[in-house]
Amino acid sequence: MKRRLRYFVTLAALLLIPLTAIATSGWTNYVPVAELTPSMHGRFLIKLKAPKNPSGCKNKDTFYHDYDAPGSEPIFRIALEALTSGKKIRVYVTGRCELNGYSEISSVSIIP
Repeated sequence: MKRRLRYFVTLAALLLIPLTAIATSGWTNYVPVAELTPSMHGRFLIKLKAPKNPSGCKNKDTFYHDYDAPGSEPIFRIALEALTSGKKIRVYVTGRCELNGYSEISSVSIIP
């Protein structure tokens, strides 16, 4: 019985490894912000029509940043400015994916 349980635990671990192994970090291309969604769940979402998302997360165009993470206020303000002005931004994905397949970001860059 112990051997069978150990087998299933090992199998489950091996099935989860590829999901995190393909996730990488890096910058997206500069694109306009399609949507900025503040939420009550401790994070805000930024939707971009980026042709490439280096993270490898399931959802290719939605990114998140937690309110309590360092730099959240400047990141939100830059995304809001880009949304209202039509300027383009790029985001730096950490390689971390959350349950809905959104990519975590740690930085943002804006151009006119």
